[in-house]
Amino acid sequence: MSDVTDPWLVVGLGNPGPEYTANRHNVGFMVADLLAERIGGKFKRAQKAQAQVLEGRIGPPGPANRRVILAKPQSYMNLSGGPVTALRDFYKVPTDHVVAIHDELDIDFGALRLKLGGGDNGHNGLKSMTKSMGPEYHRVRFGIGRPPGRMQVADFVLKDFSSTERKELAYLVDRAADAVESLLADGLERAQGAYNS
Repeated sequence: MSDVTDPWLVVGLGNPGPEYTANRHNVGFMVADLLAERIGGKFKRAQKAQAQVLEGRIGPPGPANRRVILAKPQSYMNLSGGPVTALRDFYKVPTDHVVAIHDELDIDFGALRLKLGGGDNGHNGLKSMTKSMGPEYHRVRFGIGRPPGRMQVADFVLKDFSSTERKELAYLVDRAADAVESLLADGLERAQGAYNS
């Protein structure tokens, strides 16, 4: 069972490379980048895994302040499990202290849902993580909605957010970063109460 002093591994899921930067599938990277800005550090290449990492602390001073390893796997999305498991093992993070931030098709654009465990809902990043270390990690699910018309899911997630969505995106990414901080400082139930929509 994990202890309050155990570190947290917060993983933004996405695809590496400039052509993917603004894709819906990369919203996990966007939230991780904002958290890095808040910590006041820069991502560096991990020695032990195919990932960019930043070590720091999240939360208010005092007992709710948490040691965190922030990570962006540099494998492609469907291979995320390898780098995440390598980081979990290297930093000795209990699986229930791993948080995946990812895009979610079955939630309306901009809505958030936090949960512990569960299925992968067809998300290749989660599928890879669950295969590598089991399902008992936290998820911060960022709604992107379903593709319009007959558009294929794969095409939809690898497209940039629409101009209408981009007007709200900065606010929504900020809210998702707040939700991650709340999850670490206040625990899952309180964070769900405040942010699940």
